[in-house]
Amino acid sequence: MKALWEVADFVRGLHREMRFGELSRAPLRLLRFELRGEVAECDWMARPPDVWDASLGCRMREHTASEQALRDAIRVRDLVFAVLPDVESAMLRAFRPSAAREPPELIIIGAVHRGDADAYGGTSLVMHAKLSGLRFCLDGERLESMPFEEFEMSL
Repeated sequence: MKALWEVADFVRGLHREMRFGELSRAPLRLLRFELRGEVAECDWMARPPDVWDASLGCRMREHTASEQALRDAIRVRDLVFAVLPDVESAMLRAFRPSAAREPPELIIIGAVHRGDADAYGGTSLVMHAKLSGLRFCLDGERLESMPFEEFEMSL
């Protein structure tokens, strides 16, 4: 029963703390969460660019959307380990909507472990994400989609 309460706390915390992003006012949309003992899996849909950014150039919109997605991935990682004290590792996946009738694109994946990225205060956002165990392909300003099959990871 304790695990059920912790998962409920995680979902509430995700909705409360990630209702708005720093660079996009769209809420983070949880797709799936699974808890199996000391292992958690969490999938979410990345926030779209903010509607107020419509007048910005394409490169700037892509930059802010990519930065927001990386910030969100780090925050989800931190929230998993803060709210679920028994979890030692987690599989995190962020997706971006794609064209109509196409499956969403995988843009961030990571097999993360408790304590991996606790002391990276002076690093850039991209380096912090990589040191946290997150994998992604940043091409210029845009997070590119990654083939899901290539990144089947074990925890």
